[in-house]
Amino acid sequence: MTFGGQFSDSLVVDQLDKLSVSFLVDELEIRRGGVAPNMCFGLGRLGLRPVLVGAAGEDFGDYRSWLERHGVDCDSVHISESRHTARFVCTTDTTMAQFASFYPGAMSEARLIELAPIVARVGDPAYVLIGADDPDAMRRHTEECRQRGYRFIADCSQQLAFGDGELIRDLIDGAALLFSNEYESHVIEKKTGWTEDEVLDRVGYQVTTLGKEGVRVRDRHGLLIEVPAAKDVGAVEPTGVGDAFRAGFLAALAWGVTLERACQVGCVLAAYVVETVGTQEYDFTHAQFLERVRDSYGDQAAEDVAPYLV
Repeated sequence: MTFGGQFSDSLVVDQLDKLSVSFLVDELEIRRGGVAPNMCFGLGRLGLRPVLVGAAGEDFGDYRSWLERHGVDCDSVHISESRHTARFVCTTDTTMAQFASFYPGAMSEARLIELAPIVARVGDPAYVLIGADDPDAMRRHTEECRQRGYRFIADCSQQLAFGDGELIRDLIDGAALLFSNEYESHVIEKKTGWTEDEVLDRVGYQVTTLGKEGVRVRDRHGLLIEVPAAKDVGAVEPTGVGDAFRAGFLAALAWGVTLERACQVGCVLAAYVVETVGTQEYDFTHAQFLERVRDSYGDQAAEDVAPYLV
């Protein structure tokens, strides 16, 4: 929601212990979100059929229909009988000050989900991406991946701010891939007590997004590749851009192309998101996507990914 004035005009500093105010908002926007649905939506737009795993409320029906229309398997979403789907509610004033609340709701029941029955239904996973979720669920799913031999991806993102070193170490150790942005990579090192090299010794690849500078991929042997962001991006709103990069990167890995191409596909999909308001409001044809790969990374890059964009 947006408020046409300034919150500070309604606040009396020496009366904050008795705070009770309301604001007449000018605009209400309801957007689809959540890191897992955002990534699944992007994977579906690129022709894959990802399996969404998580917990939602009985209010999930409309969202589920939207995701399924875009290629997402939602049959393994746990539906809570008592809680609403998690949501973030935010009001912003003209100075960009915000009052915001996050309701975890059904997310707390994600810890009840076991992965083995899902694998029995859909087959062995290429990867299990464990994103920001209920911390107990993240830990349970990571440990189950280790026990059952599923390749997993550590993507702690928002939970890095709240998790302690022990939790973060548990979530990262043994990951096939570790996703983070550059700031988060430093938080990981600080909270785990591991050096950069010690982090790399514990994962297959570390994929670090660098904002408008692109992305960097490293392993324990050092720098593998650094790919610039897509060209001619008209940035509008950044929410969900990291999720879109991950979706594009993982789609390309599923196709079997190189890590460099995976980074390039991820950067192009991220460009579509940053140019729209909302995390799943973008649209393109496969021909348009391919042309954007060509414009940003050249003819060979386009030729390498063309067979998969049909």
